[in-house]
Amino acid sequence: MDKVTKFQGIIWAVVLISLWSANLAYWIQVDFSWSDPFVYLSILIQTHLYTGLFITSHDAIHGVVYAENPRLNHAIGRFCTILFAFNDYSTLRAKHHLHHAHVNTEGDPDVHQGSFLLWWFKFIWQYVTWKQVLAMAITYNVLKIWFPMWNLILFWELPAILSTLQLFIFGTYLPHRGEHAPDNKQQSRSQSRNHVWAFISCYFFGYHFEHHAHPYLPWYKLPQAKDENLA
Repeated sequence: MDKVTKFQGIIWAVVLISLWSANLAYWIQVDFSWSDPFVYLSILIQTHLYTGLFITSHDAIHGVVYAENPRLNHAIGRFCTILFAFNDYSTLRAKHHLHHAHVNTEGDPDVHQGSFLLWWFKFIWQYVTWKQVLAMAITYNVLKIWFPMWNLILFWELPAILSTLQLFIFGTYLPHRGEHAPDNKQQSRSQSRNHVWAFISCYFFGYHFEHHAHPYLPWYKLPQAKDENLA
């Protein structure tokens, strides 16, 4: 294994964290105009980068950001969840392993079936804690000393909320909703093969059957698994 391959997970983590930080650092303090289309494009970009943070922490949960050093692997995952609105990595880790072990059963903390909004509410409720809300509130009020309120709302808070919706739709709702064939051991489905759209929509996480079949694969290797399944 060459060094680039060995450290590929860390490299991607550093790239995503850096892009998230740079985009936020610029827009959190700029004097923007509501008529500027780049404002709304930047919100979408920041949303996608927030999703990248979560996907990185998700890969860390599976131990594939840096398998050579589990402590560093989980430290990166924990750092990404802190950046993502102070989520609790230990809670995410425990519940995500339950999701894989009991997918689409009563023991699955992520799959609830039924209406979209009710499912999303139950999904979010699994992970939001009072400590997280308090940390966000304190951070917001501290940052408001130096940065404009609307910049914080539009480029720090709103993208995090939109990202949870993106993750829910493409990573939970679409792959797991409805009935699955009894012989579908993964109890999940995948979006159609389109690597460009799969990346834009959710870092290839829409290739969800492949993820459940190969949970040891990092997000950037899921297209290969999709190609092999269609071969």
